[in-house]
Amino acid sequence: MSTKYEIIIYWSAEDHCFIAEVPELPGCMADGKSYQEALKNAEIIMQEWIDTARDLGRHIPEPRGKLLYA
Repeated sequence: MSTKYEIIIYWSAEDHCFIAEVPELPGCMADGKSYQEALKNAEIIMQEWIDTARDLGRHIPEPRGKLLYA
């Protein structure tokens, strides 16, 4: 599994959990009751996202590393 994708983890007061987003993989996100659980779940979901994209013949973006926001 490639964990070279950037993962952004933050607390969501609305959802009462940590949210982990993978911006380079559209729609790829997970949650967890703790920071560590959200990270673990994100790693699982990233692999599932990649496997599904591969099975459907869709483009899988190369990890870009740190993203810059304006």
